Amino acid sequence: MTTAIYPGSFDPITLGHLNIIKRAAQIFDEVVVCVMINGGKNAPLFEIDERVELIGRTVARFPNVRVDSSDDLLANYARRFEKPVIVKGLRAISDFEYEVQMALNNKKLNHELETLFLAASEKYTYLSSTIVKELGRYGADLSEFVPCEILSEVQERTKERR
Repeated sequence: MTTAIYPGSFDPITLGHLNIIKRAAQIFDEVVVCVMINGGKNAPLFEIDERVELIGRTVARFPNVRVDSSDDLLANYARRFEKPVIVKGLRAISDFEYEVQMALNNKKLNHELETLFLAASEKYTYLSSTIVKELGRYGADLSEFVPCEILSEVQERTKERR
């Protein structure tokens, strides 16, 4: 069984993330959405356990998708699985440069680990969690940016941050 690990901070999960999850679920036997700590990002909107719960509600419709979290290096986390593959979505050239570097480092640390890049659907190439948080701070309608299952929580939390 091949397991895809889709790592990210998912703060919050967006429709772009959900699109990658849906597509990965059609390719792999199992997809693990793993909420990771990103040391480069400060002041998270949601704590890790909250993100896990929100993502869980969002992906409940996919029987072969589950949610986990880790504070370990991705290369080490992946050792828990037989034949793991990392799945990453790419929106732009800047994503590609960064993600290729990460894939090469992960491969260096864990020789069994492969990375598969999925191009973002064109309607989500502009979308990021950072954009969602910024729009939410200004009270924008987020219904075309985040899954409906968590829309109210994201709008409320971003409203609190104004």
